[in-house]
Amino acid sequence: MRERTMVAEGPVSDRERPDTGPPSAGPPAAGPPTGGGQARSARERALDLGEFTLAAVRRRTRRATLDTAVGTVVGGSTMPSLALFLVTAYFVILFVIGIGAVALPVCIPAVRWLCNRARRVAGWTGVRVEVPYQPEPPEFEKDIVGWMRRCKWILTDRATWRDLLWLFLNTGVGMIGFIPAALLYYVGEGLVLAGGLWQPLLGDDGTGRMYCGVVVDSWPAAAAAGFLALGVFALWLWTTPFILKGYAYFTRYLLGHTDTTRLASRVRHLAESRSGALDTQAAELRRIERDLHDGAQARLVGLGMTLGAADRHLDKDTEEARRLLREARASSVLALRELRDLVRGIHPPVLAERGLADALRALAIAGPLPFDVSVTIPPQLSAPVESAVYFSVSELLTNVAKHAGASRGELTVGYERGVLRARVSDNGRGGASMSEGSGLAGIRRRLAAFDGTIDISSPPGGPTVTELEIPCASSSPRTFSS
Repeated sequence: MRERTMVAEGPVSDRERPDTGPPSAGPPAAGPPTGGGQARSARERALDLGEFTLAAVRRRTRRATLDTAVGTVVGGSTMPSLALFLVTAYFVILFVIGIGAVALPVCIPAVRWLCNRARRVAGWTGVRVEVPYQPEPPEFEKDIVGWMRRCKWILTDRATWRDLLWLFLNTGVGMIGFIPAALLYYVGEGLVLAGGLWQPLLGDDGTGRMYCGVVVDSWPAAAAAGFLALGVFALWLWTTPFILKGYAYFTRYLLGHTDTTRLASRVRHLAESRSGALDTQAAELRRIERDLHDGAQARLVGLGMTLGAADRHLDKDTEEARRLLREARASSVLALRELRDLVRGIHPPVLAERGLADALRALAIAGPLPFDVSVTIPPQLSAPVESAVYFSVSELLTNVAKHAGASRGELTVGYERGVLRARVSDNGRGGASMSEGSGLAGIRRRLAAFDGTIDISSPPGGPTVTELEIPCASSSPRTFSS
């Protein structure tokens, strides 16, 4: 810290005046940074660029290593593909001549298992391959007739024949999965030669080992092999993702939906969702009728009887008439409350008055568990979609409070590209399932009417994450955030 000295007022002699140099007209003018500052700034930029490049190479190397492992699995699948193709084709031929109906239903699940693994590999690269199989009939007989029906279901599915074609072609195409591993091995070979192990590999005539067109028989040639190995390493980094992605597109072309199967699947889904919507509507009508009959209607009938009794006691026993009127008033309050609850079960007033975002926030606040809520949705969605999302999220929050054993949860709702997504997570014990009869199965049926989906991840021990997706359109481009 610069020390400041106080000087008494008065004239100061030239001898006592410190030498401060020539007088200055003012503060020094701002000028360009000095050479040292420029060098430091350039050095910092170089360090930042080096760190960024190193991080990018590290990420790329990690991804390429994983892709190499996946590619090795792909290459290893060629022999099982050939074996399954030969065995299945053999039993198909036997089925045509009247034999093989027993073994064919055993082979096809193995074929589909291998094809589904290929679809998962394609999904690893970002290429989604949908499963095009026809749904299995609910039940087959436990006799030869049932086995014949199962064979008919298998052989009439076009996806079965596409699976067989994929098995046959995969015996050759799948070999490209070994290319990344081969490149990585070649990189290691070049580094080993550059490290000095080219000397033990010299032949009796002094001929060295060939590497990328360079005969490694001296230290300069070994150094060249090291630089070439770095080039092969860069090639491995760059080409490995593209090799797997090319294999993924090959898989999607043969194992994905065709236009015909996609249309058939769409028609089947619409038929199932229509049936589910009709069943849900019928069940809702029965519930409303039961609630009216057992609740408000019974109370209104009792109210009428109480008022009639009060009318009879009005002239004879005033106190009894007053008691009956008070009872009638209390009964009318209960009837009104039950009617409001019934209307709330059909379309919640908070949803109509404040919109979906505030209704969902109110749901989370009203629950017994603390929830972190984040909602980013358009202010105007169709009323049926809002109602479906509201009741679905309400069911999920109720499940968390009753069955999850959680201490905290999170609700996130967003809208992007015409799809409304809701995510409910908790830190509970997990183990939730989509079995029939559960509330989750009811949510799935409710969302199916809107082409919506529900996906749940709930391993034992938790956490449980449930995601809802509903295609919908907004009538306003503005968004509401909370």
